[in-house]
Amino acid sequence: MRMRKRSTRKTKSNPAQTIVTRFAFVVAFFVLWIGGIGVRLVHLQVSQHDELLGRALGQRRDTVKEKQLRGTIFDRSDRALAMSIRVKTLYADPAEIEDIGAASREVAKALQVKASEISEKLNAARKAGRRYVVLASKLEDDAVQRVNESLDDKSLRKSDAPRFAGLHWTDEQKRSYPNNTLAAHVLGFSNSEDVGGAGIEQSQEENLRGAVIKTVQDHDRLGRVYGETETEQRQQPKDVQLTLSYSIQYKAEQALEKGVKRAQAKSGAAIVLDPRTGEILAMANYPTFDPNKFREFKPEQFVNHAVHDSYSPGSVFKLITYSAAVNEGTIDPNGSVNCGNGVLKIPGREIVDHHCRTQLSYVDAMAVSSNIAAMKTATTLGRDKFHFYMQRFGFGQSTAIELPAETNGILRAPNSWSGDSLASMSIGYEIGVSVLQMATAFATIANDGTKVQPHLIKEIRQADGSVISSPEFRKTQVVTADTARALKKMLRQVVLTGTGKRAQLNGYTSAGKTGTAWKYDAKLKKINSNKYISSFIGFAPLESNGVVIAVVLDEPQVGARDGGQVAAPIFQEIAEQILPELNIVPDANIRPGVYTAEEIPSELDPGNSSPKSSTVAARTVAEKKEEGETDDKAAQVSKASRSDSKDITRKRKT
Repeated sequence: MRMRKRSTRKTKSNPAQTIVTRFAFVVAFFVLWIGGIGVRLVHLQVSQHDELLGRALGQRRDTVKEKQLRGTIFDRSDRALAMSIRVKTLYADPAEIEDIGAASREVAKALQVKASEISEKLNAARKAGRRYVVLASKLEDDAVQRVNESLDDKSLRKSDAPRFAGLHWTDEQKRSYPNNTLAAHVLGFSNSEDVGGAGIEQSQEENLRGAVIKTVQDHDRLGRVYGETETEQRQQPKDVQLTLSYSIQYKAEQALEKGVKRAQAKSGAAIVLDPRTGEILAMANYPTFDPNKFREFKPEQFVNHAVHDSYSPGSVFKLITYSAAVNEGTIDPNGSVNCGNGVLKIPGREIVDHHCRTQLSYVDAMAVSSNIAAMKTATTLGRDKFHFYMQRFGFGQSTAIELPAETNGILRAPNSWSGDSLASMSIGYEIGVSVLQMATAFATIANDGTKVQPHLIKEIRQADGSVISSPEFRKTQVVTADTARALKKMLRQVVLTGTGKRAQLNGYTSAGKTGTAWKYDAKLKKINSNKYISSFIGFAPLESNGVVIAVVLDEPQVGARDGGQVAAPIFQEIAEQILPELNIVPDANIRPGVYTAEEIPSELDPGNSSPKSSTVAARTVAEKKEEGETDDKAAQVSKASRSDSKDITRKRKT
């Protein structure tokens, strides 16, 4: 059988078909490839556009926020009391530092600190993933330059200083108080965030706070800036000019400090006030603090006792009692009061007054601070009238001074008074006042019965010096000019022959009132007869445009501790130093260390222990004639001095 052979012939392929097939595969590949890329591009450009744009901008663009320098606080003569300066803070980005140990040693050497402190901060930050670690805060220019020189790595391609891997500067500002403790309680302080924390810094935060400038910077891969834009987020900072006088503030603080230490008092406050304008020339507190180092002090040391505290004024409040009665015509200021046998019975108690045994003129009653005379005077008014005048003088309400946390004081409505409240209030008990409220009351009498709202701000200005506002303040006619003149006569006698002899001035007339009040003891929940608030408030000169000075000491411990002993000498020291500075011409014919017969009448207590009293003697008419000076001549000189004083003061105010 013959086997059939299988054919082994191959089928020939079509070359053209092969080419077409291969081309189709290539085209399909490119179509798919381009399609995939297209889809990816659409996804990136559309779906992820915002995210990727943000990442791109983040790599080449920085947003820098810079706060403009906080406004400056000036005194009345444009002396800077508080100002801001440019400073830098050194920070590290641990992610940019390869060798933390070596970097810590270099940085520690530049900052003059321990290397272990730096390494601990950097290691802790790296572990926590933080990229901002402050190494030195708010360094001034000289310190910045020193650090830059110490950390200058010339081999490093880094555009910003210091030229050291991972280290950078950020711009900040620092509040500076060039006079340290001067007027600390008035100025307050600005904290690390440049926000006012007390005093004028707090009350004027909106004016003083600097505008925030936002700068958008584009930079290249070496960090060099090639473009930037700025936007402002709030108004420009403003400067504040105060009514304070640097010199008068300093003198008041020095006298108060010495007086507090001499009396071993717990604290003290003093105010110098221009009664015609209401401008506060000085407001002092002791103990004080340094606002440059406010973190080193306790919060209670920031309290401005002159406006924050409410206390029982004691006998200085008799000014209100007599002013109200004279103005209402219920007593004749030239008349007298019958004190009986020196004992007065009021509901619940009996008052004994050794100063008034029988009959006593109202002038002398004020001079010796008779309690019975004041109580009887208040009785002629009655509750409602007396309450009305206390309100008119400004008690029971704030003065609206431009400081935070001012007290309203304490003044109860007449329907809540007890049987002896009228008597108690007439001598300064059952009422709470601030030092500023009492100073304003005395300023009202010194200003012929017109109360001017006390204030600390003179002007608000732009940085270029242009004035934005000069605040105007309320004026209120509280009592008549005749009433004020009658009270001036009474207050003058307090200084001449009464409890305020230590407030006599060399070359100037003065008037005022002493006060010594027992304190309420919160622990005992009653009056503590071993603790006093001692004060003297007065004005000088008597008839010309002078100043009101209030001095209050809390818990004096030495000597008699009364206002005439511990507060009046402080008044005297302040007044004798500042009146010549204010160009107020002396209105009393006195030579250094010597009083005239007019200034020390014959009834002056020879036992007065004033520092001047042991060496001071009245000049006789014969002595005047020996110097070619008659009594008439002396009177003419005194009158001319008062006239000149008014003219000079008028020019000073203008």
